[in-house]
Amino acid sequence: MVELRSSAHAVFRIHLHVVFVTKYRRKVSTQAMLEVMRSVLERVLAANRSVLIAFDGEPDHVHLLIDLQPDNNISNLVSSLKSASSRILRQQFAEQLNKVYWGKAKLWHDSKCIVSC
Repeated sequence: MVELRSSAHAVFRIHLHVVFVTKYRRKVSTQAMLEVMRSVLERVLAANRSVLIAFDGEPDHVHLLIDLQPDNNISNLVSSLKSASSRILRQQFAEQLNKVYWGKAKLWHDSKCIVSC
């Protein structure tokens, strides 16, 4: 049986597979970074009434499986996820990331892959 979520006036199950790649496809993510990133992504999604179902990453990209609340604008939500994770990681892992990215360079490439599933 498929478990549905509900809100005041809707019943839904919307899953998105989202992939972010690092700027210049640099292999910078460590296991410690991925753990912090997961926490940040979960907080941003919870604030938007969505859920991170699965998360995994490689040194140059991450995969997210999101259970999306339908009131969200997908593009805005993904921008928030990328912005928050970049900001926190650049603060907590500044010494490591400043070797690869200088100034106010973003961690994530501007592109994204979003697939409904």
